[in-house]
Amino acid sequence: MTEFPHLSDIVVSTPSKIVLLVIDGLGGMPHPETGRSELETARIPNLDALAKKSVCGLLDPVLPGITPGSGPGHLALFGYDPVEDLVGRGVLETLGIDIELRAGDLAARGNFCTVDPQGLITDRRAGRIPTQESAHLCKALNAIKLPGVEVFVHPVQDYRFALVLRGPGLNEAVSETDPQRVGEPPLPARPLVSEAASTAGLINSFIASARKLLSGREYANMVTLRGFSQLQDLPSMGQLYKLKPAAIAYYPMYRGLARTVGMTVLPTGPSLKDAAATLADHVNDFDFFYVHYKAADSAGEDGDFARKVRALEEADAAIPDLLALKPDVFAVTGDHSTPAVMVGHSWHPVPVALYTQGRPGDWVEAFSERACSQGSLGRMPSRHLMLLLLANAMKLIKFGA
Repeated sequence: MTEFPHLSDIVVSTPSKIVLLVIDGLGGMPHPETGRSELETARIPNLDALAKKSVCGLLDPVLPGITPGSGPGHLALFGYDPVEDLVGRGVLETLGIDIELRAGDLAARGNFCTVDPQGLITDRRAGRIPTQESAHLCKALNAIKLPGVEVFVHPVQDYRFALVLRGPGLNEAVSETDPQRVGEPPLPARPLVSEAASTAGLINSFIASARKLLSGREYANMVTLRGFSQLQDLPSMGQLYKLKPAAIAYYPMYRGLARTVGMTVLPTGPSLKDAAATLADHVNDFDFFYVHYKAADSAGEDGDFARKVRALEEADAAIPDLLALKPDVFAVTGDHSTPAVMVGHSWHPVPVALYTQGRPGDWVEAFSERACSQGSLGRMPSRHLMLLLLANAMKLIKFGA
């Protein structure tokens, strides 16, 4: 949570509205042929215009040099400590598909992947197989039996699934099995503490059984697991900030993130235009809206610079619809950077633009990494953004005499 111990003394409930748009994987790096990042390449007139009337800067999701996953990146944006309050990916994926977790359950995020005859990974995401095909494979994996625990395998989206083990003595301190690169075999699960040795053994038994069940397939013939985690008790955003928060997110993991911090999750469609319509339908029901947009991150993870540019342009087209609802405070940023040239997440800071109705901005010339670095917010931890959102929405009163 926020490191300011007197927050409860100064936070107040007001009718003002805050909208936080998170463009997943927003930050990028220059293309080697042009010297311009994805944001600098994209035609994003609405985001550029927004930056000119906003206060701008750069955010470090965790710390300089630390490459974050989406979980810690988002928790920091919501004002939580991305290290101390870390919630594992397995819990987030499982909650995101409305699966109940009990105290002591162990959850993991799974990928169907493709391996060659030598057992080396050729595609970490199995060609992004459709959810319908993944659901069929999950049904087969649900037949796996492990001693002393129940096994549940749930399809999430595309190549992703959630594994839940239920039984006594499970421990989340287990290493992931995804080597995060092709050309290498899946890793064995290792206990990170001695108490997790039996849990690691169960996971390796599950993986061995999954390999056998999937071995006859040309693709999606193996699995990797990461984000081993168990439920933890975090204070809700309503408790911390006296907000009535809602999440507009299509992808399951981000719905799970929102539920973890006490947001109401609103059903929506896959595009940012859908999200804007959902926000319009509920604008009078809540005072904080987290809006998530995924496509930029997926393109960056695939190393597709042009597709990420198109995703940013698609996001830009929805900005007028969001601003038409006249939120008192509107902020655009990302949970982390996903440069296409790095084919994955990176440690680079993420641009942020914070617009408040009726207040002047920095006159930053564009919404990009380099332009926002010249803004008055400077470079700060992502977890500080939430306090600025509250302050600009007049939801914080004076501290001290």
